[in-house]
Amino acid sequence: MKNIVHCAHSASSNAVTSTTRIPLLILNGMTPQHLDQIGQRFDVCYAPTPDTRAQAIAQQGARFRAVLTIGAVGLTAQEIAAMPALELVCALGAGYENVALDAARARGIALANGAGTNDDCVADHAFGLLIAIVRGMRTLDRQCRAGVWRDAIGLPPNVSRKRLGIFGLGTIGHKIARRAAGFDMEIGYHNRSPRAEVPHRYFPSLQELAAWCDVLVCATPGGASTRHRVNAEVLQALGPQGYLVNIARGSVVDTQALAAALRERRIAGAGLDVYESEPAPPQELVGLDNVLLTPHVAGWSPEAVQASVDRFLANAEGHFAGRGVVSPI
Repeated sequence: MKNIVHCAHSASSNAVTSTTRIPLLILNGMTPQHLDQIGQRFDVCYAPTPDTRAQAIAQQGARFRAVLTIGAVGLTAQEIAAMPALELVCALGAGYENVALDAARARGIALANGAGTNDDCVADHAFGLLIAIVRGMRTLDRQCRAGVWRDAIGLPPNVSRKRLGIFGLGTIGHKIARRAAGFDMEIGYHNRSPRAEVPHRYFPSLQELAAWCDVLVCATPGGASTRHRVNAEVLQALGPQGYLVNIARGSVVDTQALAAALRERRIAGAGLDVYESEPAPPQELVGLDNVLLTPHVAGWSPEAVQASVDRFLANAEGHFAGRGVVSPI
C-alpha cells in the first residue's frame, strides 16, 4: 500500500455521499472487501501505517467522529486530543491494550470491542498448537521428510488425560477448556480471583498452577498488569515435562527466560502465536527445535474476521443511533 492516506468510499451509485456519512478513521489493516463493506455506511479514511496515520490525524483529525483500531495498534492520548469531534473508539478484536482508555473516558468517548467474535478461532488454534507441541509434529514432519522411520524415534506423549492449566479463564479460556474436556484433560486455572460458576480447580498463583499442570496455556489479556507474568520462576515450576502455549499477547511471556528454558530443556516445548518482537520473528527462538511459531493468526479466519467487522458495524451504528454500543469495554 502506498504511503498515503487512502479514503475508501462506496462505489455504489445509490449510496449516500461522504458528506452525509460519519467520518471514520481506520488504523488497522483490512481487506478491500471489508473496507468497502464499512465504506457503504461510513466516510472511511484508511491509515494503516505509521506515516499515513500521523498524516491523517494531523490533516483531518478535527473531522473524525469514530476510530477503528486493534489492541496491538492502539490509539494514544495525544491522538485522542487531536480529534476534538471524536465520540467512539472501537477495537476490531477483543484486545484493546494499547488504547488510551482513561483519556477516552475523560472525554466521555464511547469504547467498544469485538469481544467474542473470534473466540472459537483462537481456541481452535490454541488447541492445534497444544497437540502439535505435545506430539512433536514439527520434528516428526522434518524426520519423515528425511526418511526417518518410527523405529528410530522416541514415543511422543499422549495429549489425552494431561493436566491443562489455563492462565486467564475468560471467554477464550472457557472455550479452550471445553475442547480440553473432549480429550479427558483435567483442568486448572489462575485468575485474579476464582470463578464460582466453573467446576475447574482454582490456583491462587500462576507458579502453583504451572507446577501442577502438564500444559500451561496463556489466554489472559495483555497490558502492564500481565507483562512477563510467565517468567523464569513460572517456567521452572512448569518443569522439563511441561509445555507452554501462548495465544494471549507476547508481552505475557518473558522471551529471554523462555529461550533459556527451551535451550536448556528445562521445559519440554512451547507453541507461540504471539511474541514480544512481533511482527519481527523472535530471534531468540527461531533456531530452537522445541518451539512452534505462528505469526499471530490465532484469531484470523474468514469467519472470525467477518464476524468482527459485523460487530464493529453493530457497535458503531448502535452508538450513533443512540442505542449504545453492543459490546462496551
